[in-house]
Amino acid sequence: MRSNFRGKLIALIRRTPAHPQWLLGGKGGAARWIAGHATGRVLDIGCADRWVEKCLPADGDYVGLDYPPTGQVMYGASPHIFADASRLPLVDESFDTVVILEVLEHLRAPQAALGEIARILRPQGRLLLSMPFLYPIHDSPHDYQRLTVHGLARDVEEAGLKVDVLTPVLGSAETAGLIACLAVGGMTLRAFRTHSPAVVFAPLSLVAIVVINLGAWALGRLLPSWDAITVGYRLAASKAPSSAGPGKS
Repeated sequence: MRSNFRGKLIALIRRTPAHPQWLLGGKGGAARWIAGHATGRVLDIGCADRWVEKCLPADGDYVGLDYPPTGQVMYGASPHIFADASRLPLVDESFDTVVILEVLEHLRAPQAALGEIARILRPQGRLLLSMPFLYPIHDSPHDYQRLTVHGLARDVEEAGLKVDVLTPVLGSAETAGLIACLAVGGMTLRAFRTHSPAVVFAPLSLVAIVVINLGAWALGRLLPSWDAITVGYRLAASKAPSSAGPGKS
């Protein structure tokens, strides 16, 4: 009963500054990005509930793929294919676009997965990828790495793809506020779960989250962002026009 109440409360405040992840916004930004760049036959790796499909033309050719230990067990995913991203059961050069959002950090073999993506992309095909940089451990224990902007570009290029665009997802003020809110929210949630007397401070935590969220939002509009601090990155990369790739002549 208590858990159900907390779930309803979280749903109620999700779009307000009282929610720890309010500064992230919804999926609107990612949806517009995908709609503006995804073309042709699209593979969505880590598709979860296949929300990416809704961003594409109704007559588009979409394939959703997820991994059983995370997609099926944690998220109740409904993909077309269950598979490991580092061993895709797909033929060479069979997709125009590969979408992989907030997934690379959960892969035991991320470089192998990037190589597989390069393999299945058609010449001039495009990779649309997002990955967190400053964000708490999540989906534990399936959370293995974070990459800087330079590390992410390096790994994508080593897979044989050309980085076209690589941008931060969130400004530095908003990122700092987000991390602070997640810390306050996480500590408060832990107090509830451990039946700690500290739960009496829960109302104060809620006030703190609202103040931090609004303060970070305002600061982000008063000062220029510092690129060294961001919650994560969005990357668009492309495959060369020639079908020759790594390991091919």
